[in-house]
Amino acid sequence: MEKKRIAVIFGGKSSEHEVSRVSASYIISRIPTDKYEIINIGITKQGKWILYSGSIENIKDGSWENDPENKSAFISPDSSVHGLVVLNGNSCEIIKLDVIFPVLHGKNGEDGTIQGLFELAGIPYVGCGVLASADCMDKIVTNTILESLGIEQAKFTWCYAVDYKKSPDKVIEQVESCLDYPIFVKPSNAGSSVGVSKANDRDELKKAIVIASNEDSRILFEETVIGKEVECAVIGNDEPFASVTGEIAPASEFYDYDAKYNDAASKLFIPARISDETMEKVRANAVKAYRAIGCTGLSRVDFFVSDDNRIFLNEINTLPGFTSISMYPKLMAHSGIAGSDLIEKLIDLAFERA
Repeated sequence: MEKKRIAVIFGGKSSEHEVSRVSASYIISRIPTDKYEIINIGITKQGKWILYSGSIENIKDGSWENDPENKSAFISPDSSVHGLVVLNGNSCEIIKLDVIFPVLHGKNGEDGTIQGLFELAGIPYVGCGVLASADCMDKIVTNTILESLGIEQAKFTWCYAVDYKKSPDKVIEQVESCLDYPIFVKPSNAGSSVGVSKANDRDELKKAIVIASNEDSRILFEETVIGKEVECAVIGNDEPFASVTGEIAPASEFYDYDAKYNDAASKLFIPARISDETMEKVRANAVKAYRAIGCTGLSRVDFFVSDDNRIFLNEINTLPGFTSISMYPKLMAHSGIAGSDLIEKLIDLAFERA
């Protein structure tokens, strides 16, 4: 059987560049090489696209950028090319691609932008499409859509960062009239809890708004839900499957970027320490939200479960982390889809969707 050619894209300009490299290392090492020829494409923090042919370990530590065999390359939006354009001095080479696995977290990776390029190129790709990716990346849009479907979430309000700069007192009054402290303050578009703060009073709220406005032009404010943080891994296209639910006990006050990727003190419980009935409701809500947004391929759907067993949807991550401590692959493994089988299933779903 002739091997299909898969391009794995990693790195990127987002604040999650380093995590992307670790996720890519995990995924590349689990792509079945008897079925696929792997083409690795790295994107530097400056946005330069590079065809990389060195070892996986160098991707993880960042030294891949210094490989002497690196070549400038990019995916052509011309669907007749259907692949990668590699620059060789004054000439170029075309590498045809059968499928793409974008291992890019955050902005320009899971927000619909690069998915639009894949659509123009006419190349199948792993994960959600343009609209679902864009909607899930934007927390305000996600909250608004899910609210219209009756899926319970934390109470929220939002503002433009520029409006806060013009009339800070007016925005503070708006937020305080809607929500009680403590209040979570989040940039509407940013992944992995980047720019997220918890404000316990007005002074902390002002500082949190400044932090969030450094990441995005729109800011989301949410009430604090007291309860367990639980996550559900979803896989599939038209008939998605929701994994067993896992629970996070973060090392810090909340599950921020450092707790997700750097702090081994954060504890994961699989299955989550909730009743079977509550778990089934979480799984059902995960599938309902996944289908409503139009997700395909994969997503991790995050919830809070309060002490009285109310279920609040927190967010949908369309390209969750694939590191050694990431919940998505752990949940899927617990549900019977592990390692290479999981990666191959995600690739198959990309072809199915196309």
